[in-house]
Amino acid sequence: MKAFILAAGLGTRLRPLTDRMPKALVPVGGVPLLEQLFIRLKDAGYDEVVVNVHHFADMIEDFLRQKENFGLKVAISDERDLLRETGGAIRHAAPLLECPEGRFLVHNVDILTDLDLQWFESRAAEGKEVLATLLVTDRETSRYLLFDDAMRLVGWTNVKTGEVRSPYPGLDPAKYRRLAFSGIHSVSTSILPLMASWPEKFSIIDFYLSVCGNSVIRGVEGHGVSIYDAGTKIDISTEARTR
Repeated sequence: MKAFILAAGLGTRLRPLTDRMPKALVPVGGVPLLEQLFIRLKDAGYDEVVVNVHHFADMIEDFLRQKENFGLKVAISDERDLLRETGGAIRHAAPLLECPEGRFLVHNVDILTDLDLQWFESRAAEGKEVLATLLVTDRETSRYLLFDDAMRLVGWTNVKTGEVRSPYPGLDPAKYRRLAFSGIHSVSTSILPLMASWPEKFSIIDFYLSVCGNSVIRGVEGHGVSIYDAGTKIDISTEARTR
């Protein structure tokens, strides 16, 4: 199985730590975020990993060499020239993401979770017609994805501003399930040609909203799953590895 780790971000919320290292190498519980994720992926049966790099890219490449890629096959998607956001990062890495399984996991490097990745992959494999399966939760936020009763994506809303975005005109957010995206998704390789005409830099949520009227973008709710965004300011000396 193949995974794509998003490790290119500037980590601005973790400054001044990220003034001297990439967010991916910030230690939590004494262990760099990237190392924790590699170990979880390996334990779950992933054998190929693509990592995108931009901020302190050399440090990430050196770290992986020192760790001998944790015994996995690793490819680097080089974004030194431009930080592309998630959608653009997937488009840019497309040649590296093709795989026999026909889908790949996308995981933000700064998301710490106790999610059973094998369970999530089994859910993602349930529908051949599904373009992407998104892990979502009921955590409180200001921006939510909207799903119908079949957990098919139909739109997005910002509850603070009242903004609604959807391919369905006049969509009423009150009639749909309102769930928060986790930064973890399993993506079909059939998505790659659909991104070919998109610009170098774009949001994956923008892309999902643009195609969800004609393609199946499905949500899977992580009941009881703990998800911790380490991209926010944390006490790295005392914070546990996962919650």
